[in-house]
Amino acid sequence: MQLQFSHRGAIFDLDGTLLDSLGAWAEIDVRFLTARGIPVDGAYTEAVKHMTFPEAAAYTKERYLLPESVQDIQAEWMQMIREEYRLRIPLKPHAGEFLQALHAHGVTLALATSSRTDLFLPALERCGVRSLFSVFVTTEEAARGKNFPDVYLLAAERLALMPKECAVFEDIVSGVRSAKEAGFFTVAVQDESAAADQPALRALAHAYLPDYSPASLMGTGFLQP
Repeated sequence: MQLQFSHRGAIFDLDGTLLDSLGAWAEIDVRFLTARGIPVDGAYTEAVKHMTFPEAAAYTKERYLLPESVQDIQAEWMQMIREEYRLRIPLKPHAGEFLQALHAHGVTLALATSSRTDLFLPALERCGVRSLFSVFVTTEEAARGKNFPDVYLLAAERLALMPKECAVFEDIVSGVRSAKEAGFFTVAVQDESAAADQPALRALAHAYLPDYSPASLMGTGFLQP
């Protein structure tokens, strides 16, 4: 089989797109709030998944009137989740092979994520794909979350490429929308945590990947027999 990929750069989201990690984050939310006698509802989960780490902590403090500081909330979350990334959270099935194929094809790879380097770098190292990426960009560096295209634009800039030369792989509607409006080719990646968003993602993105299996890649035209 032959890879068919016409863009010079590929910019990947991390959680829910490359790493099968969103279940771990949801579990952290449950553990954190349950310890305070607060039930977790879908509206909260939906809201925080679009936010940067500091934004999510500030939102949680304000929503539930917590006595902890934003900094203390972040520190507690980090203590709980760091070990999950370092030891357990896997790549999504076939994601590693796809990254290897893109790299071998001469596509330069960037990561554009709301996660933190001390979380994702150990996970990518353990999964054997860290060295494939030329650029790592976080929404904290870009100053705004993925409702805005800043993080993708910064990644493209660091790759020395124009948006039209890059494909952005994302699993959330806000990320696909902002990247598309900024001129990127967009690929929506299915994740079970956002099952309700799949019709919107299919309609919005230029291409849709149910997963990274050869059959799905052939369906998008990224892989030819």
